[in-house]
Amino acid sequence: MQFKHPEILWALFLLSIPILIHLFQLRRFRKTPFTNVAMLQKVVSESRKSNTLKKWLLLITRLLLLAALIIAFAQPFSSTVTALQQKETVVYLDNSFSMQAKNNGLSLMEKAIQDLIKNMDAGTVFSLFTNENTFRDVSVKDIQNQLLSLPYTDRQLNLEDIQLKANTLFSNSNATIKNLIVISDFQQRMAAGQIPSDSTVHSYYVPIRPRDRTNVSIDSIYLEEDFSDQTRLHILLSGGSDGQNLPISLYNGSSLIAKSAAKFGTTHTSEVMFSIPSGQEINGRIIITDNGLGYDNQFYFNINTKERIKVLAISASHSDYLERLFPQEDFDLIKVPLDQLDYSTLEGQNMVILDNLNTIPNSLQNVLASFKEDGGTLVVAPSENSDLTSYNSLFSQLSNIQFLEKVDNSVNITAISFGHPLYKNVFEKEVANFQYPKVEQYFRIRSNLPRILSLDNNEPFLLGSDGWFCFTASLEPENTNFTASPLIVPTFYNMATSSLKLPQIQHTLGQAESVDISTQLTNDAILSVSKGDETFIPLQQSLPNKVRLVFEQNPTTDGIYTITQNDRALKNISFNYPRSESQLAYLDLESLNQTHTQESIDSLFTYLEAENNIAAYWKWFVILALLLALVEVIIQKIIP
Repeated sequence: MQFKHPEILWALFLLSIPILIHLFQLRRFRKTPFTNVAMLQKVVSESRKSNTLKKWLLLITRLLLLAALIIAFAQPFSSTVTALQQKETVVYLDNSFSMQAKNNGLSLMEKAIQDLIKNMDAGTVFSLFTNENTFRDVSVKDIQNQLLSLPYTDRQLNLEDIQLKANTLFSNSNATIKNLIVISDFQQRMAAGQIPSDSTVHSYYVPIRPRDRTNVSIDSIYLEEDFSDQTRLHILLSGGSDGQNLPISLYNGSSLIAKSAAKFGTTHTSEVMFSIPSGQEINGRIIITDNGLGYDNQFYFNINTKERIKVLAISASHSDYLERLFPQEDFDLIKVPLDQLDYSTLEGQNMVILDNLNTIPNSLQNVLASFKEDGGTLVVAPSENSDLTSYNSLFSQLSNIQFLEKVDNSVNITAISFGHPLYKNVFEKEVANFQYPKVEQYFRIRSNLPRILSLDNNEPFLLGSDGWFCFTASLEPENTNFTASPLIVPTFYNMATSSLKLPQIQHTLGQAESVDISTQLTNDAILSVSKGDETFIPLQQSLPNKVRLVFEQNPTTDGIYTITQNDRALKNISFNYPRSESQLAYLDLESLNQTHTQESIDSLFTYLEAENNIAAYWKWFVILALLLALVEVIIQKIIP
């Protein structure tokens, strides 16, 4: 037993005063003589005995009554060791899209907020953070409205991030008990990273999960050209149950243009195809309706008017492989010999190819260096009789690269750098066995540029990145059959498309994306991006014949946005939320160490209340004092 005011217990020593008074019998009795007291002798003896007993009983009762009052004022109590320590509480509330899943008609996040408001004491000061917001040192009534209107987000902190963020909200005091309450559905991807071990923080995990874990989502789309006046739009869905048919609608703006049904099999996936007119601008929106999450039931895309990429080939080759690689439908190819080149035409080009030139004049070297610096893409394919001095002079202005010597040795092109950005999404899997192209002679090179294709003697055949690519061998048919290999098509096509980063049919929010807009900005003019009342200015770089926009932090919501210049619409661009939360797969929290798992928020706060419970006994001592006062009255009445 402990006392809130132990100093009051010193008053118990005052109880010795009535004891001393009783023992010394300070009151004296006066004797009164009677003529004959023989007959009263027995009565007087019995009266003295009862009087003595009464005094002792009254003394004990009064001593106990005073002692009970003194102890009651000292406020005795009992508690656990942690109940008397100062405490700090930090709450993490998951507001990611997976918390849209419903349980008994309420979303998981709505249920969590209601239980938190109901169980958290109104006077308790704590800190709360979500995936995007932080509330430091607040009470429930301070942030109740903000919690009830909390939006969902595509961002999701993992367990490591949660722990690190919580540590910034706790004080540095070691005298306090630090409680971290994590309220989430705990999807498996939250386990990414290493969970820090901190013995000073007591972590309490409260998993909130739906009863029905099925969720159908629109995962991705792609276009397939069929060389007619129609384009096939393929839509990939996942999460459906075997035999399920789900309606799916395709809109162009607000107009419904097609409707079909997604049929799911044992793989729980489905593919739906729509035919749309080729060459038509479409601001597309795909919609499904299911009982799972809501954020992945729609998918935005747009098809803009095709913009041809401008390619200039300065060539001394008699081969027509470039004409075959760059058809007029998608590219504006100009192929000129060196002696007929108009240097002013380079300014408007997206990609320049030096093909089979024996020498590169100094004047052209300077123009090409400026072209590359202004954001253009340069591709160099030397000739068999290249003047290495002029080539190395150009290379010195571009990067740390140098041709060393020509090697006459027939070798195969055997190694592909599948992870290079040039071959992104080209191969479904790494190919280890294919028909190898070969070269009859090549140049040994010294460079720190990343390799893209390599020979079987580990010498590079193609290297480069970021708008600068260099072959180490001539591409003439007499020297190599690479131009007849299927590998040349994605190689040159992706070089060209990287020179003008046209908007894709859709982009993913939160991922770094760069888009080139074919326009020129004057003075302090800028491009803006808008959707309805939402407008923002992305990061942008003005180049001679285009403007490069970079999207990462903005936008924050999905939809179709318009890129404008001086209130003039230039192009539309679509963004969708990442589908990383669509699969409802959850963590096994029992496998995590140094955590306490509770079934619900109610049970957690019941547990914490029991841990912090203080049993006060002063009321019982007041009741005891009242009973002793009643006992004293009874003694006064009963004993004569």
